[in-house]
Amino acid sequence: MQARDTDFLELLNGNKQFAVPIFQRRYSWEKKHCEKLWNDVLSLGKDSTDRSHFLGSIVYIDPKVSNASKVRELQVIDGQQRLTTLTLLLAALSRAVEGRNVDIDITHEELSDYYLNVRRNDELRYKQLLTQHDKDTLIQLLDENNTEWFQNVDLGEKRTLFQLVEDAKLPADAAPRLIENYRLFETKLKDADIKVVYVGIQRLRIVDVVLDRPDDNPQLIFESLNSTGLELSQADLIRNYVLMGQKPDFQARLYKTYWLPMEQRFGDQYVDRFDEFIRDYLTLKTRQIPKIRNVYDSFKAYVQEKTNSETLETIEDIIADISRYSKHYICIALGKEEDTKLRDCFRDINTLEVTVAFPFLLEVYEDYTREYIRKSELIEILHLVESYVFRRAICDIPTNTLNTTFASRLMPKVDKSNYLESLKRAFLSLADQSDRYRYPANSDFKREFTVKSIYNNIKRCQYLLRKLENHENKQPIRRIEDYTVEHVMPQNSDLSDEWKEELGESWQDVQEQYLHTIGNLTLTGYNPELSDRSFKEKKHLDPGGFLQSRLRLNDSLVQVKKWDEAAIQNRAAELAEKALKIWISPE
Repeated sequence: MQARDTDFLELLNGNKQFAVPIFQRRYSWEKKHCEKLWNDVLSLGKDSTDRSHFLGSIVYIDPKVSNASKVRELQVIDGQQRLTTLTLLLAALSRAVEGRNVDIDITHEELSDYYLNVRRNDELRYKQLLTQHDKDTLIQLLDENNTEWFQNVDLGEKRTLFQLVEDAKLPADAAPRLIENYRLFETKLKDADIKVVYVGIQRLRIVDVVLDRPDDNPQLIFESLNSTGLELSQADLIRNYVLMGQKPDFQARLYKTYWLPMEQRFGDQYVDRFDEFIRDYLTLKTRQIPKIRNVYDSFKAYVQEKTNSETLETIEDIIADISRYSKHYICIALGKEEDTKLRDCFRDINTLEVTVAFPFLLEVYEDYTREYIRKSELIEILHLVESYVFRRAICDIPTNTLNTTFASRLMPKVDKSNYLESLKRAFLSLADQSDRYRYPANSDFKREFTVKSIYNNIKRCQYLLRKLENHENKQPIRRIEDYTVEHVMPQNSDLSDEWKEELGESWQDVQEQYLHTIGNLTLTGYNPELSDRSFKEKKHLDPGGFLQSRLRLNDSLVQVKKWDEAAIQNRAAELAEKALKIWISPE
């Protein structure tokens, strides 16, 4: 490895191309990062002491392979974010110099030739190439042949870059961060002293780190750089780990066959959810739950164990398996299941925010795709999971045991030749280990269901009411967002005399005890109209009264003449019987 302190512009100058390999993450700098860089450049340019500013390191592999082009093809290992951002700034500066015809001691053509493009007609002409996702966009921004974008354009008064992008028909999968950050620099240069900007760029310094394969280990160096605080996700590290050390052809095949399709499946949620998926995958495979910040280390240990074991699994076997399970994950966690009934089951589980069940569900879904269980059995299993979590919430059983329950206590007890029945026995046996693991019995669930205050968690309250309304309903509601939760007995502590008379002498106790319980709650599309009106008015109001409601939840309200403690208890008992059929027991 060779490292030296050098000017950033010196790094770019010459017949060289910095290519970001396929395993690197996309360009991701945000506006705040570009703003800071811009302010640093301006401060340097205005400083009379000729001071410089250290940007960090640019680490790359120089294969030192001679070719007819005489262009050094360098593979960037670290520093692509700052390298790309400065390239955007230089591109904007080059066009500002051309558009304003201002002397800054370097011409538009020289800026382009020295730091952006080499005078060639192929891809080697660009000083920088990004990954597949961002490559075309950066080429469009750098291409001197794209004169229709910038020719005779007054950067201060005429078309914005987005209009220019539309005119030039930028690819539909264009990288928005590149465009937005270029536009930011374009806008700032409009009012800036561009000579000051160029002086500031000249004073930027970096550590130029060249790796010489095979003597240097780029993965170890990459990990070391990341450990100093650079913001890389666990997914970034894992992708680099499995791809970086491979031969180029094999690396490209692994990426295009497995990793790129995974990224595309996750779409915009890749950054936020892929780390969680890998943690769930490792939990499934090892029956141990790694901490989210340690997923990368756990993954390395898992790969090393598998590739050194008697099974002699290859890195391709492991990536192919991860890719397979990623298809299950997006169905379970991201709402991409095509089957309507299964998608509804997964939606209900996700509403309860029971992400700790995902490792278990990944294995069950895999068994379903391998036809170990039928669709009807999978649906019943999903209902059991949902019911287990919901019953425990109603019975106020702490949730801190759920992760180990789903990670390691259920599936080892399942006989896959008698899948559903053995899983039911596994659920029931949890109480033998500790009461805190138990699947609440019907009697416990029914008792707590009638008295628990459920309004404090509005999302779960809406879920509960939707499930009650839709049970065996041929015209179920699909969008709970179209309705609000209605308190039949109002929340207002200053009840009207009419409501006090309705509730009886102990009206204060009745309101305090039953206000947020299921017996006093329903759904309506007319919450403001109903407000604190009397029970009689709420029944007969036109429009919006319970008599006019099409919701089955309101049928029992129509039959009641007086809304008091007894009426609330009776309705709660009625709904509790229905709840037993919805949130099923494995017994």
